[in-house]
Amino acid sequence: MQKKWIINRTNREFIDYLSKAAGISPIVAQIMINRSIKTPEKVKSFFSASLDTLSDPYELPGMERAVDRIMNAISNGQRMLVHGDYDADGTTATAILVETLLRLDGIVEYFIPTRFKHGYGFHGAAVEIARDHNVGLIITVDCGISSFEAVELANSLGIDVIVTDHHEPLWSDKGIDGGEGGAASAVLPGAFCIVNPKLTGVDNPLSILTGAGVSLKLSMALMARRDEMEDFTSLLDIAAIGTIADVAPLIGDNRAIVKEGLRVLANKKRVGLRALLAATGMSERALEPDFMSYSVIPRINAAGRMADATSVVKLLITESLEEAETIAQYLNSVNIERQRVEEYVLEMSLIQVQRKGFDKVIVIADEGWHEGVLGIVASKMVDRYGLPAVVFSMKNGIARGSARSVPELDICDAISHCSECVIQFGGHRQAAGLTLKEEDIDRFETLINEHVKKTIANSDFTPIINIDADVALKDVNTKLLTELSRLSPYGYGNPEPILGAKGLMTLNPRIVGKNHLKLRLGYNGYIIDAIGYDLGGYLQELSMHERFDVAFTPTINSYNGIRSVQLNVKAFRPSD
Repeated sequence: MQKKWIINRTNREFIDYLSKAAGISPIVAQIMINRSIKTPEKVKSFFSASLDTLSDPYELPGMERAVDRIMNAISNGQRMLVHGDYDADGTTATAILVETLLRLDGIVEYFIPTRFKHGYGFHGAAVEIARDHNVGLIITVDCGISSFEAVELANSLGIDVIVTDHHEPLWSDKGIDGGEGGAASAVLPGAFCIVNPKLTGVDNPLSILTGAGVSLKLSMALMARRDEMEDFTSLLDIAAIGTIADVAPLIGDNRAIVKEGLRVLANKKRVGLRALLAATGMSERALEPDFMSYSVIPRINAAGRMADATSVVKLLITESLEEAETIAQYLNSVNIERQRVEEYVLEMSLIQVQRKGFDKVIVIADEGWHEGVLGIVASKMVDRYGLPAVVFSMKNGIARGSARSVPELDICDAISHCSECVIQFGGHRQAAGLTLKEEDIDRFETLINEHVKKTIANSDFTPIINIDADVALKDVNTKLLTELSRLSPYGYGNPEPILGAKGLMTLNPRIVGKNHLKLRLGYNGYIIDAIGYDLGGYLQELSMHERFDVAFTPTINSYNGIRSVQLNVKAFRPSD
């Protein structure tokens, strides 16, 4: 698919100033500017992210009241229930808090809903379980901010609820008490207290925390009450996984959590994660955020997609190597099944798209597609066609779907304009879930396409490749790579830098593996090895022009103990 190239350039004098003042190269200075890090102080803060830079847990609203109530429950031997969610953020958040409460001698159980029996979030079924188990305090993690009925039921049974969540609350111009005027106010369930960084305001740095991040903050505050502050560091490995999995911006506290959490993970002291890393077959490379997204995290998410994610929490908190290995192998097998089902649904989806065609939004549906893979398939349709996609599974006259979008379109807002035929929906700008009647699918497709045509220009659907800096090939060396390594860990909000070089010769291009393009790139006698993953389609075009502009990420390739610079090519275009 043809991409629009955007090359970031900044006033040369300003780049030179930041480079000298912060002690970084002009290339890295340009990358920092692209990330809105434009002062020497901010550069220093970015590079120095560590446990010392983590914010005070009590900056989160409701934290003190939550800690007081939990410590009271521990002191009085009151049974507590931690209610999580079935994705990686929810299960890691659950494990963090459960492990903390156990360390503090709390009496605690946990509950993870299943996608197919309970659905997402905190519902009455969990409250009834709490009642049957004589629970006096329910603590939600990664859910609960919109669970009005469940909280009301718990209150009627004399069970206190502490909601810890990071999702957006409902907002009302009239405020919580129905009063007129003023800015929009959060409409909140009547819980004992609520800890949610979104209540601090959209511009607050804490608003980017994940469910696992909020759970970690609560654990830090609880342990500090017992003078066990140093113990929270052992929870960072789990918190890092939840933060990466939820695709949270890796800046501020999230950057510190992931950076330090990966160091803890590398020590492999947690038997469950050690077993899971071994099950991936790539235990060393899996410690990098991008590889975790393809190795550890899919295995954690597979349980919630295909079965019951309670096993994930067991894996994360167990101290038994035998139990850990058993669960890790189970998660590995569930992930293999997920891949099989996903491949089938994707294949059927592509056939359907080719048969029926599409407009501005791809909408496809079929009977009995596995609901657990709809989101993944929708994401792959977006990647393939560069358009928003909604994938439905139909059963008993009801269509349940997952929607994924391109950056330019708020898919949740688009779905809201189809309310006449949508039973319920929820999500955020880039991803949403929705339910409607099977008979309304065609009407939904018409409505959402009409809305998108009115609001998004055709040019906005052209995929963009953002190039951080225009460089000379001779400047791409081990010294630059050493400096770039200080920018890691990479992820959403701090992507791995993409550099661009003009007028390069492509030498000895060939296909290797599964459609990967292997070649060498040269300019004025300077030559570097390169590989373009899944770029085999460029092979014929490379023979049609003498020189190309190339977008790439520089990496270190290790082979037979020899380390050398290798360019991971993202795109080519003929030079002018």
